Amino acid sequence: MTGIIIAFPKADMGNKIKSILVRSGFRVSGVCTNGAQTIQEANELQYGVLVCSYRLPDMIYRELKEYLPAGFQMVAITSREDWAENGDSDVVSLSQPLKVHELVSTVEMVAYSVERTKRKMRQQPRKRTGEEQDLIDRAKGILMNRNNMTEEEAHRYLQKTSMDNGTSFTETAQMILSMMDM
Repeated sequence: MTGIIIAFPKADMGNKIKSILVRSGFRVSGVCTNGAQTIQEANELQYGVLVCSYRLPDMIYRELKEYLPAGFQMVAITSREDWAENGDSDVVSLSQPLKVHELVSTVEMVAYSVERTKRKMRQQPRKRTGEEQDLIDRAKGILMNRNNMTEEEAHRYLQKTSMDNGTSFTETAQMILSMMDM
């Protein structure tokens, strides 16, 4: 479940919003009263939703947005006038006075969007380190030399063996290297 951080200059307002969200089934990771605390909390989570006021004691929402990890989306609660003057199209806003159902449905929508982004990021193949790529290239080279395979065939062999054994591509390359070194 997506973590939610609440940032308001007055802790009692933050705690009221926390109470509403918790009763609605959300997991609130923290309530912060300034931008520095919020950034620290967000860096620990990496993904989530920030529900904040337009202005905190040490920064406004726009500055805060710059320091948030890429996996965070923001819901700013502000007056219509402040938003009309300084609104941002990348930030969802709710105007005051705040309605509970608007808050809950907006946070639900933004949290769903964060979860979708998180899933997409997990589905992307992980980047290999130079050391891992070197192991794989050496294993392919051995397969190509000893078994007269093309590079594509050696790659497919490593891939199939990896899937059959339930090991990572790199672990399979290491096994081939250790077997061939004997």
